[in-house]
Amino acid sequence: MSKYRSRKATADGITFDSKRERDRYLELKLLEKAGVITDLVLQPRYVIHNAYVRCDGKKVREIQYIPDFRYFDTEINEEVIEDVKGVKTEVYRIKKKLFEKRYGVKITEV
Repeated sequence: MSKYRSRKATADGITFDSKRERDRYLELKLLEKAGVITDLVLQPRYVIHNAYVRCDGKKVREIQYIPDFRYFDTEINEEVIEDVKGVKTEVYRIKKKLFEKRYGVKITEV
């Protein structure tokens, strides 16, 4: 069990961080099969701050945000970035703000 009391769960040979995330994946698969959504992607990666070199020459790695799902919703005709959240950590809140500012897309929290 993780520090947030979630238990890993599996579906379609994929291990998810929680049962809630797995269940949402299964819902999205049904919506995709019904044609309500298309182009479902699990854990797409987005750069929210580029790598750089500090003034002392030290390299600093880029910062990434990795949501749980990305898909195209045919009913509202737009791409959706979705994160299944139980606990919203301070790191998540900061990354969410940086992502939304950089990409101009609101994160849907489930």
